[in-house]
Amino acid sequence: MGQRGKTLLHWLGVDMIHVGHAERLIAAAGALIGIACCWNVSLYFVGHESATLIIASVGAGAVLLFGVPHGALSQPWPATGGHLLSAIVGVSCARWIEPTWLAGSVAVGLAVLVMHYARCLHPPGGATALIAVVGGQDIHALGYAYVLEPVMLNALILLCVALLFNNLVASRSYPAAWVRAVAKPSQVSASGRIMPEHVRAALAEMDMVEDISEEDLLVIITRAEFYASGQGKPAEHVKQ
Repeated sequence: MGQRGKTLLHWLGVDMIHVGHAERLIAAAGALIGIACCWNVSLYFVGHESATLIIASVGAGAVLLFGVPHGALSQPWPATGGHLLSAIVGVSCARWIEPTWLAGSVAVGLAVLVMHYARCLHPPGGATALIAVVGGQDIHALGYAYVLEPVMLNALILLCVALLFNNLVASRSYPAAWVRAVAKPSQVSASGRIMPEHVRAALAEMDMVEDISEEDLLVIITRAEFYASGQGKPAEHVKQ
């Protein structure tokens, strides 16, 4: 492929994800198991009609929790708080704003704002808010009960499956904060190298949202330093 082709792929974001076949299969299996559990447990507790109301946004959440388990938007608080707050916003907009197009627009916009300030930004939360507005009479009849059943029930089920499944293999740790052996603190502090708080400060200065934790960024930086120095494969203490 020529340089123009590579530039186009980079611009489109095609070359930004580098994972092996095993990781892709694990993500697919986790999503399958997560949705199956959500659907069946929800059927048992709240019945078919309520169980299927929010399954679309749960499907989007499964992509994050199993496809990007180390991402900042996939962690437990975003995965639950994002749905909780967005559901409240959506039901409120459905009740107090007309017409529907305006209520739906305000619901999604306000949900994004609330999730940002609550530090639980979770993309499926936008769908959760929108479904509360455009889901029809059955959803409207639930009122604020929609927040608990089926929204929070499904979110908690998916989270529980993610906690179990994403810790079955050594390459994954969920939540991301559970296992982080980035580098030996004594070695880092003695050499004046980058610490997690330095990465955090840099991200804050850039004023942007990155779907990756500071610890993971530091792992990448540290490993890249080894390759750049010609030392070959990084030492064990900089592995995740």
